[in-house]
Amino acid sequence: MRIGVPKEIKNNEFRIGMTPASVREAINHGHAVQIETGAGLGIGASDSDYEHVGASIAPDADTIWAKADMVVKVKEPQAVERAKIREGQTLFTYLHLSPDVEQTQDLINSGGTCIAYETVTSNTRDLPLLHPMSEVAGRMSIQAAAHTLERKAGGRGMLLGGVPGVAPAKVTIVGGGTVGANAAMMAIGSGAEVTILDKNNDTLRALNARFGSRIKTVYSNAETLELHVLEADVVVGGVLIPGANAPKVVTEDMVKGMKAGSVIVDVAIDQGGCVRPFAPPPIPIPLTSPMMWCITP
Repeated sequence: MRIGVPKEIKNNEFRIGMTPASVREAINHGHAVQIETGAGLGIGASDSDYEHVGASIAPDADTIWAKADMVVKVKEPQAVERAKIREGQTLFTYLHLSPDVEQTQDLINSGGTCIAYETVTSNTRDLPLLHPMSEVAGRMSIQAAAHTLERKAGGRGMLLGGVPGVAPAKVTIVGGGTVGANAAMMAIGSGAEVTILDKNNDTLRALNARFGSRIKTVYSNAETLELHVLEADVVVGGVLIPGANAPKVVTEDMVKGMKAGSVIVDVAIDQGGCVRPFAPPPIPIPLTSPMMWCITP
């Protein structure tokens, strides 16, 4: 098979679909791999690094799309990329089609076979390709929140862990899956006061067994969710329904009721987000409102 890897063109996307190590593995299995020139620079991999493991270098993205039997990417194809997909060609990338009707229709019209990483399911019903990205996104959510809480970034001027004599930040995590558990781990390590809400009691039991008294676990319903969102300095949205839009569980009224300078990090944004309303960063938001960021898996 001829595998092609173009440079990512989505704004602020620095990753690449295949590392030199993964290219070497594919070539060892008899495939030919072509990388667009400069595509790996965002991860510190040069063209020569790819050539060293047996890949060829294409001068541009058009060459990749024209020659490859399978195109491997990281993020969903942008409109100019979707126009290049050929009938019978395979596209392998994150797609997040549920909130994106235009992309869905373009992919259907292309005649290509488009496989979404986030819906690949193992025999144990796990999501092995989404899982590691959710781990990263969950951990980054706390890193982003810590920065945004700083006064110069528009936040409340708080440290997540507080200092002696000053209470730590209250972090409310909505959803106790991979994102939520990894966000909790980082928030606990920062010394924050952490509460996780979920509708699955088995999930809450597992989180309680993992973190013990370092977190509070709360069954999520309209009453408990509103209470803990309004009290929070940081809200992390980690709700996932595989292949479907995330439910808007944090309402506009809840957002309006949050403390000035508090922070929302909506990790569910690739599936439409679980917070209403949503506006992508960076945006100027007055200090009378909570700050909102998104982290994409």
